[in-house]
Amino acid sequence: MTAAADRSPSPLTLLTSAPAPGTVRITVVGDLEYDTVEDLLLEVADCLARHPHLGHLRLDLAELAMCDSMGLSALLQIRRFTGGVGARLHLDHRPPALDRLLDLTGTLDHLLAPPSEADRPAPGRTGALDVPD
Repeated sequence: MTAAADRSPSPLTLLTSAPAPGTVRITVVGDLEYDTVEDLLLEVADCLARHPHLGHLRLDLAELAMCDSMGLSALLQIRRFTGGVGARLHLDHRPPALDRLLDLTGTLDHLLAPPSEADRPAPGRTGALDVPD
């Protein structure tokens, strides 16, 4: 086994604040991986429900320890959630390993793109946030 395989994931801690009207910041501390992504998705869904006129969702990732493919999938889901309500996603203080992952997958520009009409739910669709149970 490798050292990475022996390493148990660090717990994910989420600290949420509203530093300005129309803005919510979620500070992400720990690993964003299979066992922890649901916590972040639920927190984002809760923020979007509590702040219906949200303009900016800022994820502060300075203390993100690791992000695997499930973490990347969660970030893409969060972009879909925020775009669907017309809010812009910001990935603040990205660690170098996350920048490498986003560069290799070609997803950074998509994640940081401003919301557009194409992000809005189609007529007749609720735009509900689908968060796994």
